[in-house]
Amino acid sequence: MPEITVIIPTLNRADYLKTALESLREQTLSNSHFEVIVVDNGSQDNTLEVTEHFIRNNNINLRYVLEKNYGLHNGRHRGAVEAKSEILSYIDDDVIVTKAWLQSIKEAFSDGDVSLVGGKILPHWEGDIPHWLNSFKYDVDGGWAIGYLSLLDLGDRVKRIPAHYVYGCNFSIRKSILYECGGFNPDGMPQELIKYRGNGESALSEQIMNKNNISLYVPSAAVFHRIPEMRLTIEYFCRRAYNQGISDSFSEIRKAGALTKQEKENRDSSSFINRLKQLLTFSPVFSEEAEIEKNNIQKQVREAYQKGKAYHRSQVEKDPHLLKYVLKDNYFKD
Repeated sequence: MPEITVIIPTLNRADYLKTALESLREQTLSNSHFEVIVVDNGSQDNTLEVTEHFIRNNNINLRYVLEKNYGLHNGRHRGAVEAKSEILSYIDDDVIVTKAWLQSIKEAFSDGDVSLVGGKILPHWEGDIPHWLNSFKYDVDGGWAIGYLSLLDLGDRVKRIPAHYVYGCNFSIRKSILYECGGFNPDGMPQELIKYRGNGESALSEQIMNKNNISLYVPSAAVFHRIPEMRLTIEYFCRRAYNQGISDSFSEIRKAGALTKQEKENRDSSSFINRLKQLLTFSPVFSEEAEIEKNNIQKQVREAYQKGKAYHRSQVEKDPHLLKYVLKDNYFKD
């Protein structure tokens, strides 16, 4: 039986998936110690052909699973159900894992008290880096992060960390803990289903912290996250902020247990304001002109966030079925 199951949910990104699979072929951990499951969430491109070609021509234990129920959480849960291992290592289809990635994860979980493991998520830039990007970079636990690009570097030593610093594109967890905590909440959705977006791994991470389970940062369990040119635009950051507004609305309604009058009237978010304050702590010194541009960009991002939050609340207010969906106990059987 494999010791680790690598789970890759994917949708219409066969070229990226191919590169992710190629990086798994180069692992220092012996092929006999891990399996890989590609969970196709209904791709219309050549994802199946790419996976089948890789199965025929590479010496790793790889399986293809079709999950027709849309949503990243459905892909993640289907992978967990299909997995033969106790350790589940989730990556996105747009990451490139380093050679020691799985060996480092295996060693981290040799401590039976460890529930969750993450590592560095470094950028693989595919476009010119805009001069304003540093205004979205913030200090965190001895390192830095750019949350809107899922980038994280907490230094070069192994250490215990809060679970919310284990991002979903490099997220390894014991299967027993995943089931105990009720799995993932809804996350990435096709745009036409965006009102069903939730807060992904955030609630799962919060439960792990509440149980005082150990979450470990292992720098050698590193991946490179591919950042295409379109993500290095103000438009992308606004879209990402809009989606964050939806996620935060989802979180607040679940926390309240209902769509209360107070929640309906709350069109801002202290969590978002605090996040902006974090961003500003890392910002370099700007010229007056650049400072004006930076403030304008952050204003656009803030407004997009508020629009996303308002959109989600309006949808929940007029759709009792959506409210019921937001308040589900868990989403394992969506």
